[in-house]
Amino acid sequence: MPMSDSDSIQMQIEQVKNRVNDAMNMAKSLGADGAEVAMSRQQGLSVSTRLGEVENVEFTNDGGLGITVYKDGRKGSASTADLSEKALKQAIEAAVNIAKYTSVDECSGMADKESLAMSPQDLDLYHPKVLTTEQAISLAKACEDTALAYDKRITNSDGATLASFEGFKVYGNSHGQLVGYPSTRHSLSCVMIANEGDDMQRDYAYTVSREFDAMESATKVGQQASREALSRLGARKLATTKVPVMFRADIANTLFGHFIAAISGGNLYRKSSFLMDSIGKQVFPDFLSISERPHLKKALASGAFDAEGVATLDREIITDGSLATYLLTSYSARKMGLKTTGHAGGIHNWQLGMKGAGQGGDFDAMLKTLGTGLLVTELMGQGVNVVTGDYSRGAAGFWVENGEIAYAVDEITIAGKLQDIFAGIVAIGNDTDMRGSIRTGSVIVNEMQVAGS
Repeated sequence: MPMSDSDSIQMQIEQVKNRVNDAMNMAKSLGADGAEVAMSRQQGLSVSTRLGEVENVEFTNDGGLGITVYKDGRKGSASTADLSEKALKQAIEAAVNIAKYTSVDECSGMADKESLAMSPQDLDLYHPKVLTTEQAISLAKACEDTALAYDKRITNSDGATLASFEGFKVYGNSHGQLVGYPSTRHSLSCVMIANEGDDMQRDYAYTVSREFDAMESATKVGQQASREALSRLGARKLATTKVPVMFRADIANTLFGHFIAAISGGNLYRKSSFLMDSIGKQVFPDFLSISERPHLKKALASGAFDAEGVATLDREIITDGSLATYLLTSYSARKMGLKTTGHAGGIHNWQLGMKGAGQGGDFDAMLKTLGTGLLVTELMGQGVNVVTGDYSRGAAGFWVENGEIAYAVDEITIAGKLQDIFAGIVAIGNDTDMRGSIRTGSVIVNEMQVAGS
């Protein structure tokens, strides 16, 4: 798939739609009651430099087709990267044969027809960039060179990486849905190492966007990577204590990631979540609301339909602190006697809203609100139990006194219960990080256990 303009990629999408339609017809002719077919293609360029030398140049041009067939309440799936008629037939035959041996599951099947996006809107996600290998290498080198020149204590580098990808997805099913869209994603990152005496610290910075020219400049990313690494020098350990904790915006989204897991249908129907039977119940303080906006133009987590073709909708996830909805696929919804919410494949642009006491201001204002406590800028490990809500993760960051950063800290653990952490949020900043699917500013939690030396 060559780098292409909008007309060319739309032509490719139409060609793949025809292939997907052929696959569904073939599945029906082989005895399937119904079928759904998804195909994606991606091409791009990724280059990495380190200390002025090119470390890696990688060209990507791949894709694949996955087909799921349903027959007499049974399900079979197969995939292929070869779209020839022979390979396609082999994959469909394999899926049909698998379906013969799986157990009957009344909850499996395609999404209900009335929930599908038959004519999805264009969300302006496709912004290709014609970029030569030399141009990509030059930008990565410029980013790293800027970082290395920032301060004499920046003594080494783990390199800079520039990546630019374009592609498309097509989805079809036996309900007559056949949809597809193109998208792009561009990113630039840099990892630097700072050294002072025996102390060595490493940190990074990155930028990502649907539009190449909307990314932060190579200079800004390089300088930020060096500032982050330098800020860690002289890190100390903390004595074990209980204190207020502030999660910087780029880390705060992980808290809501655990919340997503707890309200996802897969965990709920398995009775593996601490938020079972919580619709309408208070989960967060009443000043906090979470809205999902899937149709934001150019946004990284936008989508007119989910992985099952279900139309995405604006939703209120949390209203005045209370849980308004679960996140359900067709299968989990049937298991629970509910309707899908269009969340097969993940969430779409969560936006946090605050009112009253919860409005925390910019980053410096949030530090003032924190007063004396811990600012977390890095988390490590996976010590989170969604069944019980137990939370324990390695952390690094800064000790804050009277609203000012006093010194860096590392080799600590922060712990608590997610139930208490969510309820204990006292402010969310307006320093919103827009680089992911959860758009949040820094978050202050009233108290957590900090284990140190």
